[in-house]
Amino acid sequence: MKFAFFTLGCKTNQYETQAMERFLTEKGHEIGHFDEACDGYIINTCSVTAVADKKNRAVIRRCRRDNPNAVIGVCGCYAQHAPEAVRELGIDVIGGSAKREEFVEMMLSALGERTYQESLDNALRRREFEILPAGGLEERTRAMLKVQDGCVNFCSYCIIPYTRGPVRSAPLEVAVEQAKELAQRGYREIVVTGIEIASWGVDLPGKPEPALLIEEVCMAVADLRVRLGSLEPRIVTEEFCQRMAKLPNLCPQFHLSMQSGCDTVLARMKRKYDTARYFESVTLLNQYFPGCAVTTDMIVAFPGETEEEFAQSLAFIRKCRFADMHIFPYSRRPGTPADKMPGQHNNATKEERSRAAIAVAEEMSREYRGRLVGTTQAVLFEEKDGEFYTGHAPNYVKVYAEGEKLHNELRNVKITALYRDGVTGEISEYSL
Repeated sequence: MKFAFFTLGCKTNQYETQAMERFLTEKGHEIGHFDEACDGYIINTCSVTAVADKKNRAVIRRCRRDNPNAVIGVCGCYAQHAPEAVRELGIDVIGGSAKREEFVEMMLSALGERTYQESLDNALRRREFEILPAGGLEERTRAMLKVQDGCVNFCSYCIIPYTRGPVRSAPLEVAVEQAKELAQRGYREIVVTGIEIASWGVDLPGKPEPALLIEEVCMAVADLRVRLGSLEPRIVTEEFCQRMAKLPNLCPQFHLSMQSGCDTVLARMKRKYDTARYFESVTLLNQYFPGCAVTTDMIVAFPGETEEEFAQSLAFIRKCRFADMHIFPYSRRPGTPADKMPGQHNNATKEERSRAAIAVAEEMSREYRGRLVGTTQAVLFEEKDGEFYTGHAPNYVKVYAEGEKLHNELRNVKITALYRDGVTGEISEYSL
């Protein structure tokens, strides 16, 4: 039978989708594309914002409309948080944000028996890390390595602690062995991911630090690039940077979670740092990784955010000189403290502030990419895009270059100019 996936949300969701792909292919099933005829469709959902919920529903409705006779399964954070809303959309299988192998078995049962299947648990009662197979379809160049799940930060705008549960960490030996397996299967880059990887180890015996995990993974796959998922600023200390700088295969790109560049807004968000601590992390990263890309997320028009507070945020991001940013207008999330806060902004204000922040972010991105012109970057090529092959440099800047059969090839590229969302370059005659 043929199955197709649609994945919304974070890298952890991408990892879990890849695991489900492996469960199916190892049973002899085929993985197709979401826009082609398949026997079953799996939608792995996100629920980080109300906007994400809207996207989930739109994808589910379209899938059901276009495939009336197929078995459609929905899993992930939206299904965990709002199963009643998913049931109303005429779905055949519902699972939550855990028990991925069980969910795949329910899909197969639904196909064989044509019966409705559902299995949900209480995320807040989870205590064990779910070990899933790493890696997915072999034609991919980059694999996710999930090392952690859950979050206990309870930021005022976020529903994820309720949909993912408390922190659970992959045992160190499991993470290392999975990294080695990915290397053996031909992947050229590993992304270490989780819901909040800075919390890795807090639930393990001896409470090992995340730096140890990163060191062990990097050393276990010395010939692969290792990239880190989103980091909390508190993890970036001088000792952390000193240890990370000794790892030659660690990619110099650090996604440092921010959300706001204003201390009073950060306090209302219940973030665990202020702008001074955040900027300390940015400074340390730039000191130990010269030329690195520091990227971040920013929420604009948070409840009660004044013009002055927003101006402070814009000034702060300019000070940080981010290589890239994701800008999100605040989206109300029922069930969180921020949803009941006074000072909710209208859409016009959200759009205006989003445009202003995006303009600054794009300016900084062009400036960062411009500094790469004339340098030579080791690019891992991934796919064809018109006349170019595209791939990513270690700093995750997208590189466009002419060439043939470059998929999964790592080549030296001399950067020549800014282009679209990345840069163009010429492949060196000397291969890596």
